[in-house]
Amino acid sequence: MSAAESGNTVSVHYTGKLTDGDVFDTSRQEGRDPLEFVLGSGTVIPGFDTAITGMTVGESKIITIPVDLAYGPRRDELVLAANRSELPPDFEPSIGDTLMMQGGEDEPPVPVTIVAMDESTVSLDANHRLAGKDLVFELELLAIKD
Repeated sequence: MSAAESGNTVSVHYTGKLTDGDVFDTSRQEGRDPLEFVLGSGTVIPGFDTAITGMTVGESKIITIPVDLAYGPRRDELVLAANRSELPPDFEPSIGDTLMMQGGEDEPPVPVTIVAMDESTVSLDANHRLAGKDLVFELELLAIKD
C-alpha cells in the first residue's frame, strides 16, 4: 500500500477542534464532501499538509498543529480602526459581523470582523479567526490519486 506524498491528490475526512475540544470545522457533517487537495500545493495550512504526508488509505490519526504551522500568531497590527462613515450607508454594524475589506490594488478582499465600536468608529480585526491557536485534527485518509 502506497503512502501519500507531495504531488498526490488526496481525499480526507477531518474534524478540527480547538485544544478545549470545541469543534470549529468538520467534513463529516451531512451534506459535506471530504476535503480533496494536492499535497504540497500550499492550499491547506502547513501542519495539515505535513500530517497527511506519509499516511496510507484507511489510516486515521489525531494530531495537534501548533500555531506557527496553522494560522500563525495573532497580530495586533491587523486590528484597524475605521470611521463609521467609511461603511456602507445602509449597513448597521454589530460586534461579530464579518465584512470584506479591499486590500491593495492587486490584492484580493480580506475578511475582517468587527470587534469593537463606538459612535464614530469601528475596530476591524483582519486576523484569521484561528490565528494564535493550536489546532487538533482528527484525520482519516480516504483516497490517494496520482
